Amino acid sequence: MKALFRLLLFCFCLLCAFESGAEDMSALSSYHRYIRKYKDLAIEHQQKYKIPASITLAQGLLESGAGQSDLARRSNNHFGIKCHDWKGKRVYHDDDRRGECFRKYSKVEDSYEDHSKFLALRSRYAPLFRLKITDYKGWAKGLQKCGYATDRKYANKLIKVIEDYKLYQYDSSKKKKKSEVVVGHTIYRSNDLLYVHAKTGDSLEDISKSTGISLRKLSKYNEMPKDFPLQAGDVIYLEKKKKKADKAYSQHIVQIGESMHSISQQYGIQVKSLYKLNKKDKDYIPEEGDVLKLR
Repeated sequence: MKALFRLLLFCFCLLCAFESGAEDMSALSSYHRYIRKYKDLAIEHQQKYKIPASITLAQGLLESGAGQSDLARRSNNHFGIKCHDWKGKRVYHDDDRRGECFRKYSKVEDSYEDHSKFLALRSRYAPLFRLKITDYKGWAKGLQKCGYATDRKYANKLIKVIEDYKLYQYDSSKKKKKSEVVVGHTIYRSNDLLYVHAKTGDSLEDISKSTGISLRKLSKYNEMPKDFPLQAGDVIYLEKKKKKADKAYSQHIVQIGESMHSISQQYGIQVKSLYKLNKKDKDYIPEEGDVLKLR
């Protein structure tokens, strides 16, 4: 009898674990399905309107809940654009206030087209179009500063989605030409860590060739994929990061456009240690003004 009870208990636990895993996979795959379905459209709009495909996809994912939100299902509105001067069909939905007016579209493609025009034709977003097409961080920060959304975490959420799902890979269809010339990098030391600054057009592979440290190790030390897009001035560590910052840095006040990873790079702390020091779970997204412990 006890053996039967243990068997039934084991089967029950196994079933619960399976169902929980299935839910997690379902939530995860909804984002991947959305990306596969709309990435070509986002790239097309990047070529036509000069808006980074990563930004378009990240906004679509967040604003529409990967196409599953009530607003997206009822109106094909994937970017949360309200009526304003809209003369087309409309739908009413609770947002910052009850019963706000949102634009309604016949198909999702129309929502993407309207979103691109919404950004491209409004003067307040003009500064964004002077940024490089690969500068998704600049675009994310600019969208929040220009008032696209009232969420104080909006830029940081966009950046996290772009980096978690490697959406930056869609921001340039032109592959970088390989050069036989290895550009040298000056090596610095801070917090007892060796590091270099990325140069314009650098990749982790370039820094690997310059420093003689394997691409696999650089990727591991800096907690970033091997194809992660670098910007001039980015800090790239040549050894494993620490569990806490130097004594001179006890805390950090979060700015628009920062992620736990970018903060960890700034102070040479492992990402997992930064979460642990601040008792945050992996879903935490830093908000402008948050104060984070560094040691």
